[in-house]
Amino acid sequence: MTVRKNQAHLTRAEKRRFVDALLELKSSGRYDEFVDVHNGFIMGDTDHGERVGHRSPSFLPWHRRFLIDFERRLQEVDPSVALPYWDWTVDRTPTASLWAADFLGGTGRVGDGKVMDGAFAETSGSWSITIRVDQRPFLRRALGAGRRELPTRAEVDAVLAMPVYDAPPWNSASSGFRNNLEGWRGADLHNRVHVWVGGQMTTGVSPNDPVFWLHHAFVDKLWADWQARHPRSSYLPVERTRNVVALNDTMRPWNDVTPADMLDHTPYYTYDA
Repeated sequence: MTVRKNQAHLTRAEKRRFVDALLELKSSGRYDEFVDVHNGFIMGDTDHGERVGHRSPSFLPWHRRFLIDFERRLQEVDPSVALPYWDWTVDRTPTASLWAADFLGGTGRVGDGKVMDGAFAETSGSWSITIRVDQRPFLRRALGAGRRELPTRAEVDAVLAMPVYDAPPWNSASSGFRNNLEGWRGADLHNRVHVWVGGQMTTGVSPNDPVFWLHHAFVDKLWADWQARHPRSSYLPVERTRNVVALNDTMRPWNDVTPADMLDHTPYYTYDA
């Protein structure tokens, strides 16, 4: 059984195997396939049209399946690898361990945001940005620029206390747990983290930054925590609803996976806490 661990608890060897698996996927071209898929959905998902991966109830099950697929690709390279998660309520600064040169590398340089250290810096020769929104071929970050701050544990707990999964109009104006976790209203959890990291993480090609996977693994863990706290509350909407994915509707791009299929993560992985 795959166990997803807090990145702060990984051993040096576990970090190295995770990084090596990422680099192998990148060199084979399989990594960029995920970047391309994510960008296509984030560009196509709108508040007043069809929406699947973002701004919609299926934000959480869509990304759960997206991460499962990516984790499987990593395990084809190294079966011992699992996606770690980044608890940004604890590891809140640009000097936290995940930004060390032996793991994800640090923030970008002043001026162009270019990451200069670690395996994902352009100078390593192994991480050129090919699916991109501009002409810059290098990984960019601006960790905490403009005095931005990551969400706190108190803010997370307030969102986890919300008893209703989602509500009309089923978009970025909705009340409920999903939209507050996604970050379009309230404490702005998931979205705020993307902005705090900066660089490609603020765009549709955010998976170009490997921290995308650690961030979304934590978002997925928070959904699992919410499910455990509210066992009588579940995915909404249940009935067919225009432009969004209901409980038993299939989700693109898989077309054989429904939100109902993704409610229980334990057949695929567990978390260390």
